[in-house]
Amino acid sequence: MIRAAVAGVAGRMGTRIAQIIGQTEGLKLSGGFEYSAHPSVGIDLAQVIGGSPAGMPVNSSIHDVLDGVDVIIDFTNATVSLEHLRIASKAGKAMVIGSTGFTGEQLQEARELAHTVPCVLTPNMSMGVNIVFKVVENVARMLGDDFDVEIVEAHHRFKKDAPSGTAIKLAEVIAQALGRDLEKTGVYERHGIIGERTPKEIGLQTLRGGDIVGEHTVMFAGLGERIEITHRAHNRDNFARGAVRAAQWVVGKTPQLYDMHDVLGIR
Repeated sequence: MIRAAVAGVAGRMGTRIAQIIGQTEGLKLSGGFEYSAHPSVGIDLAQVIGGSPAGMPVNSSIHDVLDGVDVIIDFTNATVSLEHLRIASKAGKAMVIGSTGFTGEQLQEARELAHTVPCVLTPNMSMGVNIVFKVVENVARMLGDDFDVEIVEAHHRFKKDAPSGTAIKLAEVIAQALGRDLEKTGVYERHGIIGERTPKEIGLQTLRGGDIVGEHTVMFAGLGERIEITHRAHNRDNFARGAVRAAQWVVGKTPQLYDMHDVLGIR
């Protein structure tokens, strides 16, 4: 039995992940925690996620759950997740991180910390999105420089980072397939008299509104035709189920930084 704890367990993603853990054979919800001032701290964990009281409270720190778990699932934010990984690496606990907004420097530190414990870190744990990563890589390689690439992503009004981590990952995958440097060719905003589109641009455009769970469209636009590849998330369950699947997979693996391609066996 794999024992899992959830960071940010009272949030939208944390709650759903905890619920799915409880429905998954071979997994046990052995802890959940929030930041110290959160109103759910001290309340029965099962009650917080919509069940009957079970005698285990929501804790106020990762330190409170370390002794009783094998893996920690974290969808908080990049800074907090990295701090949790620092702590988990010292305690020898595996991690699954679905937070977005990591800087290059933060990702490098995560790679170094993962030399001590196995960690799955990915901007999107949906099986469908990870298949899309592979599809757009192959399409970009086949089309080459004859088609312009634009990525449009839409999320709910509460999302704090832009573009989404998934959109950035899509752009990185395509840039690599085309032999481009995204730092030089990525275009994140257009306004006014900007002149003609340069041949190697990769556009990333952001929409925010309402309760959109997540939509990503990659457009390969040529002269006389275009290809559009779209993924739409209908709810958060696909992300939560992916995180739970990753938690089952990562425990016992060789310490290093993994992503969902490793989990799904599609690298």
